Amino acid sequence: MLIDLQLHSSYSDGYLTPTEVAKFIADQGVKVAALTDHNTVSGLSEFRRACRKYQVKPITGLELYTKLGNTRLNLLWFNFDEKDARLHDILRSSQIRRKIKVRKILKKLAKRGFKIDINKILDKYTHYIPLNHVVDDVRAIPANRAKIKKELKIKNPRESEIIGEYFRNKGVSVLRESYTDIKKILSLRKKIGGQLIFNHPGKHDRLKRDLLKKLKKLGVDGLEVLSPHHSIGSVMYAQTMARQFDFITTGGSDFHRHERENLPIQNSWQYFKVDSKYLRRVKKIIG
Repeated sequence: MLIDLQLHSSYSDGYLTPTEVAKFIADQGVKVAALTDHNTVSGLSEFRRACRKYQVKPITGLELYTKLGNTRLNLLWFNFDEKDARLHDILRSSQIRRKIKVRKILKKLAKRGFKIDINKILDKYTHYIPLNHVVDDVRAIPANRAKIKKELKIKNPRESEIIGEYFRNKGVSVLRESYTDIKKILSLRKKIGGQLIFNHPGKHDRLKRDLLKKLKKLGVDGLEVLSPHHSIGSVMYAQTMARQFDFITTGGSDFHRHERENLPIQNSWQYFKVDSKYLRRVKKIIG
């Protein structure tokens, strides 16, 4: 059975509405799906309604930026009580901290000569502020596009190149995510339920036995094994670790959008499929 347990919509850094995401997934033959927007649950109601329309089983989901000591990692959270006030306090705190960070960087860019209406940009995003959309807002101004091309010396710079130069460059500015202590999340999970999954651990070289052992001891439930971010080696190793530590395993496309350029491959579902039969104990999540 095809499933997808990591999807993003326009409520965070995706480009499709939750309804459009649900339709896209249904068109791929997916039977169970989770919308896992970053640090917000605002799109879940719309996603559930659309999934039922397209005969896809919806799973309550969320992606969180967390930290364990100095280690930063992403967690997927499934089947929790999304209405809990304590959860919303955590999410709101994260959103406020991120807005402050984005504002500081936009001020720096304005001082460098970019034409930026900071309040106009920030007021568009009432939940998570997506860096990719902020980049779109900045380069929507012709003068800014010209400046970026001149400074990067690239005729048609890609989004990743712009982010690398202006938002990930210590010489200019570095935007870090707003992380929440993982122990705080685990404590809340005891009260509002669900399963916590360490997602795409191979993406940032986090597939370390010692780290996985710590996460298991703390109470993390599983690993995302099937991900377009993972090499075949990462998939194999993650499966082995999941068996050794008795982790649930999940899979997701990390879908954000269809590529806007004229490229043969427009999204990961054209070459990447998630079949539940390869995922140990995933029924704990999908039922």
